[in-house]
Amino acid sequence: MIKRRILEGDKREGSGNRNLYIQEGRYLLSSASDASVAVYDVQRATDYDESGLIAKHKHILLVDKQHEQGHKYAISTANWYPIDTGLFITGSYDHYVNVWDTNTTQVVVNFKMPGKVYNTAMSPVATSHMLIAAGTEDVQVRLCDISSGAFAHTLSGHRDGVMSVEWSASSEWVLITGGCDGAIRFWDIRRAGCFRVLDQSHNQLGRRPSLLTRSTASKGSTLKPSSGGPNSSAKGRPSQKKMGNSASIKHSAIARQVRGFGKQRLHPGMLSSQDRATAHYGAVNGLKVTNDGMYLLSAGSDSRLRLWDIDTGCNTLVNFETSRLQATKATQLAISHDSTLVFVPCMSTTKAFDLWSGKKMMDLRGHYENVNCCLYNSLDQELFTGGNDRKILVWSPSRTTTEELEGREGQAFAIDQDMWSD
Repeated sequence: MIKRRILEGDKREGSGNRNLYIQEGRYLLSSASDASVAVYDVQRATDYDESGLIAKHKHILLVDKQHEQGHKYAISTANWYPIDTGLFITGSYDHYVNVWDTNTTQVVVNFKMPGKVYNTAMSPVATSHMLIAAGTEDVQVRLCDISSGAFAHTLSGHRDGVMSVEWSASSEWVLITGGCDGAIRFWDIRRAGCFRVLDQSHNQLGRRPSLLTRSTASKGSTLKPSSGGPNSSAKGRPSQKKMGNSASIKHSAIARQVRGFGKQRLHPGMLSSQDRATAHYGAVNGLKVTNDGMYLLSAGSDSRLRLWDIDTGCNTLVNFETSRLQATKATQLAISHDSTLVFVPCMSTTKAFDLWSGKKMMDLRGHYENVNCCLYNSLDQELFTGGNDRKILVWSPSRTTTEELEGREGQAFAIDQDMWSD
């Protein structure tokens, strides 16, 4: 049984929620298509429905069109500053990215973009820079530096607008972008050109074994005794020396040159077949990195979800059920804290899939119009969904109360256990 709470803002026509972002597990930032952005305290309800079972929350901060520095058109994306709630960032179809002071609700710095802003992101692990990656309807990705108030540099490679931007969860220098050209590109922002373009035909079946499993396997193969007895290794040495030192050195040097030449020709930053590889047959409108930083989930306007191994760049061939996804706007995906479930907005419903098998686990129905965004709060194991019906719904898994847990004798039960899988 799923319990729900409702977060309500001003019920103006066309104020559908477009993006959600939570900080400190408590303060929820929401952007809407009526050019407003609101902040909610999700731990303190302001009202309840007639039954007293569904909590309602009113915004504690609201910035809309009437604000002297407010956006003029739909706000497509909103993000908290990763360190604290003192700043938040908004991107809008009015071509501006604004950085707001939360306490004064004033814009401290803004950036003029060449087109509609589809998505913005800041690195959650950055310690050396304060860059906002902005994807717009222009082909270039721009990095905006909050500290200087100017563009740090641009990333060129996409052949159409960029709908999705996502920073790596393990490196502050790696940025992942998804474009309307169907390409997913990996960038090291310290260097020119992208270093990887994902190709849907380059694949591997299933999940890579964990580091512990691989190290154990390699250790076992190293310690495995040779079938030829203790002298077999000694017998093998003369055969390796037949070539001679000079010949072996020459052979290895040639091999290195060949490998280097191959890499140079297929470098994604150059005009090559790999540079034109596509991850989806349509726009890439959603990207989400797993919490361990090892896998990337992508959604496309071709109504496909794909799971990628970030280390190898391979499509893992997880067969997600074909779902109708929105094609004209960016979609916000969510992954549970243990990376077992993925939540995807599918028109008026939200579907939950097993990340590793692709099997559909549940349908979450509650919105009356299309769902645009999902956000998973790992602190409370709650899912937030926002849609065009101007509602933010909070979904919680059924869980045993603390009193019931304390009443169980002789049973070990973890209160913070993942209950979504039940």
